[in-house]
Amino acid sequence: MAVSTSTPDKGVAVVTVDFPPVNALPVQGWYDLAAAVRAAGADQEVRCVVLAAAGRGFNAGVDIKEMQRSAGHDALIGANRGCYEAFAAVYECEVPVVAAVQGFCLGGGIGLVGNADAIVASDDAVFGLPELDRGALGAATHLARLVPQHLMRTLYYTSRTVSAEELHRHGSVWLVVPRDELAASALELAREIAAKDGYLIRLAKAAINGIDPVDVHRSYRFEQGFTFEANLSGVADRHRDAFVTGEAKGEER
Repeated sequence: MAVSTSTPDKGVAVVTVDFPPVNALPVQGWYDLAAAVRAAGADQEVRCVVLAAAGRGFNAGVDIKEMQRSAGHDALIGANRGCYEAFAAVYECEVPVVAAVQGFCLGGGIGLVGNADAIVASDDAVFGLPELDRGALGAATHLARLVPQHLMRTLYYTSRTVSAEELHRHGSVWLVVPRDELAASALELAREIAAKDGYLIRLAKAAINGIDPVDVHRSYRFEQGFTFEANLSGVADRHRDAFVTGEAKGEER
C-alpha cells in the first residue's frame, strides 16, 4: 500500500495511488497523497502532474473499516482533515493536474478529480457520491464542478453513478478511451501541457484558480461540518456498520 511518484517524461510527474483491493484510502494515505502532489508541483522541473491509480478502480473514498475499528472520533476527524488536505493539494498544485481515471471513482475520488485541471477516463469509468448510503456528507462541492446543478443534486440524493461518456458530453471529461489506452492518453495530454513555458504555466494555474466562482476550500469545509453532525447523531455509525457488515457477507463494494 503506497503512494509513489515517477517521471516518465520530461516535465511530467505521475503520482500513483495503490491501496488494494479498491483504493479506499486510510487516513495516512490521504496525507501521503497530499504530500506527493505538493512535492511534484513544487519541483521546478515539473510542468504537469498526472494523478493515477493502480488496480481495478481509481478511488473508492475513505477506508470505512479503519473508521469503524477506531474508538471515538479520531478516525473521522483524521479522514475529514486528510481528505481536505488531499483535495486542496490537487487544487493548489503549482502546475496543472491531469486525473487518469479507470473503473470506479467514488466519494473521495470525486473530490480529487473535481479539483483536477483535466480528466482523462477509461470507457468503464463511473463517477458518483454514495455518501448518503455511508452516513456522510461531502464533495458535492466537487461534483458540482463536473455536472450541472440539478444533475449534481439528483446524483447526490440518489447515490447513483454517472458514466465517463456522460461526463464527456457535459464537457468535464476531456477524453474517454479504452482502458488499455488510459495511461498513454493521459501522458499524451500531460506532455502537451508540459511543452509550455514552465513559468507561464504556473502563472496560468494561479490565475485560473484566482477567478474561480466558488471557494472550494470553504465550500467543502462547510459540507464536512454536516458529516460530523451526522456522526454525533448516531446515524452515520449505523450506515457505516451496515456497509462493513455487507462487505463481510461478500456484497459488492
